[in-house]
Amino acid sequence: MTATDKNLVGHAGAVLLRKCADKAGLTSGLNTVIPRGEGPGWWDRGTVLTSLAVSIALGATSVSDIDLLAHQASVFGDPPSDSTVRRCLTGLDPVTLGKIGKARAKARRRVWELIAGRPCGFSWLLVADKLLHGWIVIDLDASLITAHSDKQGAAVTFKKGFGFHPLGAWCANTAESLSMLLREGNAGSNTTSDHIRVLADAIDQIPAKYRRKILVRVDGAGATHDFIEHLHEMNTAFRTVRFTVGWTITAADETAIAALPVDAWTDSLRQDGEATATAGVAELTGLDARAEKWLPGLRLIARRTRPAARHQKNLTALERATGWRYAVVATNITRMWGITGSHHPQWPDALHRSHATVEDRVRTNKAMGLRNLPSKSWTVNRGWVLAANIAADITAWTRLLGLHDQSDLAHAEPETLRYRLLHLPATLSSHARQRTLKIAETWPWSDAFILCWQRLTALPAPT
Repeated sequence: MTATDKNLVGHAGAVLLRKCADKAGLTSGLNTVIPRGEGPGWWDRGTVLTSLAVSIALGATSVSDIDLLAHQASVFGDPPSDSTVRRCLTGLDPVTLGKIGKARAKARRRVWELIAGRPCGFSWLLVADKLLHGWIVIDLDASLITAHSDKQGAAVTFKKGFGFHPLGAWCANTAESLSMLLREGNAGSNTTSDHIRVLADAIDQIPAKYRRKILVRVDGAGATHDFIEHLHEMNTAFRTVRFTVGWTITAADETAIAALPVDAWTDSLRQDGEATATAGVAELTGLDARAEKWLPGLRLIARRTRPAARHQKNLTALERATGWRYAVVATNITRMWGITGSHHPQWPDALHRSHATVEDRVRTNKAMGLRNLPSKSWTVNRGWVLAANIAADITAWTRLLGLHDQSDLAHAEPETLRYRLLHLPATLSSHARQRTLKIAETWPWSDAFILCWQRLTALPAPT
């Protein structure tokens, strides 16, 4: 074995990610808003942040992993050093973060226009075989990031671990990471102010023309008086906001469930729209006075399933007596116009259950930079979280704009995308002032790689 060939390029799929970021106007937009030092040797900080995001998408787990791009200097030019990256992240103060948010929103607006222009159109969500045309679905969820050493902001978590407790918001339509708030490990699960802040930042990321119909889904951590009232007050003459929120069952709720007649229960709906007798759904509204004390018109939808063995020790007296395990969802959905059957309790139940896909977003974000925060500094880790969210967006945009009709890549998770496209080796040749990146024609996904590149290259230049 020798290490002497100078024409080989590893991780050639980085060209797709970088091309996508450039064509979306993200790189130039970040360069405009992030302060740049004066004098020779200073980097455009937007380029540094984009380069870090591309490295994270390729699998980087620390700032020093930016050195991977040095191997690709013949393709992208000399990369920033890890010290340059660290200075960039350290300089991201709240004012600069606000400007970065606006630059990301501008790039996202352009990307959504390009997505809507595809032959298949925009990515509207399908729930229980019903198309939510015109609705943008925002999923909120918190997660835990373990810290293996003493870091600024790391603390004991509610699960007795040690680390951080960030709260994020994702767009279910496009799998984009809209916003994320890095929090200390002992941050509360149902802190209303944090939920309101993350939701506001997420909506700021959504293009104005898509904000008319918003659906917010959150688990039981969002079941607070103030947050539900805030969601209700977000409705205006120009914007409709609907929500489904997990509901913590109390003794009063169990009394209402016990009062339900047998024929009140109907079969639940699967995500393909077919009814299944393995679970039942019933309307609890009117029987539970607790809901009216929270918000007039709030609906409570009860769901029952047979408990698994792992649930036995946590069953209540009612659940043991009936042989069912119960869950309740609170919602302000009475009818969603254009969606037949949306007023039946089975549909809001199915809608909220599809919120479980947010766990996929959390898992894939952890596979893309958020499994561990690399620094002892809170500011650097906050910047790393931002770069990881940008990496998730660039990856989603690449799939939506270049791979949307490739069945095995359109929804590929990070490890699959890396294995099939991003870590693809190539050779670089130069002739007549033109550089050509060559990949193996026998690679199973070579056609998809070239198709994605051609589509991204054909996109109009950002303005």
